[in-house]
Amino acid sequence: MQILSIQSSVAYGHVGNSAAVFPLQRLGHEVWPVLTVHFSNHTGYGAWRGPLLAPTDVAEVIEGVAERGVLPSIDAVLSGYQGAEQVGAVILDAVAKVKAANPAAVYCCDPVMGDVDRGMFVRPGIPEFMRDEVVPHADILTPNHFELDFLAGGATTSVPSLLAAVDEVRARGPRDVLVTSVLTSDAEDSLDVVAVSDEGAWAVTTPQLPIAPNGCGDVTAALYLAHLRTTGSAPLALARTTASIFAVLEATIAAGTREIQLIAAQDAIAAPPERFEVRRLR
Repeated sequence: MQILSIQSSVAYGHVGNSAAVFPLQRLGHEVWPVLTVHFSNHTGYGAWRGPLLAPTDVAEVIEGVAERGVLPSIDAVLSGYQGAEQVGAVILDAVAKVKAANPAAVYCCDPVMGDVDRGMFVRPGIPEFMRDEVVPHADILTPNHFELDFLAGGATTSVPSLLAAVDEVRARGPRDVLVTSVLTSDAEDSLDVVAVSDEGAWAVTTPQLPIAPNGCGDVTAALYLAHLRTTGSAPLALARTTASIFAVLEATIAAGTREIQLIAAQDAIAAPPERFEVRRLR
């Protein structure tokens, strides 16, 4: 595949494109990264340096790619954190241009807005923009449990209520939804990851590890996009993605670092182990 990935970038560590590009390349895909920021490190450290690119500059880079006459060869557009509505508009414009050039192309959106421990961490107005303007244009959506609840408009605490929320979101556009960090009322020291497509719904349960490093969501979206598009199977993409992510987290714990260990875990990215059972929910 050839993937246009429009995301942030950091020099140190792995978030945004700095988390998504290498795993996709390790799987054999061509990635064209377009940067929305280029920071020294992710903002979770509380201090960082580097430029926030103007939406017009981001659009200029995309236009330059289009001028090479290569938009028809793009198979997918991938996006993550969108810090402003203007950046979101640039991304949606790029998606429209790519799909006009190649109607078979898909848009995979990781609707980064918040999580259960921190609440919303984007500025006011962005969650509503993501819900109302961006999500309807997505073909593949990878929210965490907290973000799904916001997009669907209500809290979910059980598998049936979660699937109903996914159906609510899918009715607005995206056919494939991957929900990460799913906590249900009967979960004990474990997390579910749930994949839903037109063919059904599936879940994988993994142990809940004692870390939640930045960048895992970015890697998850990239891997799920890659495996879903290459295999055409949501349950297989779910199994491979969760196995690779769990291996990355284990390597990160072993290294005792704050940054996810993508390089150390690259073999589990290239050849995901058959580790967790995929169970059908419906």
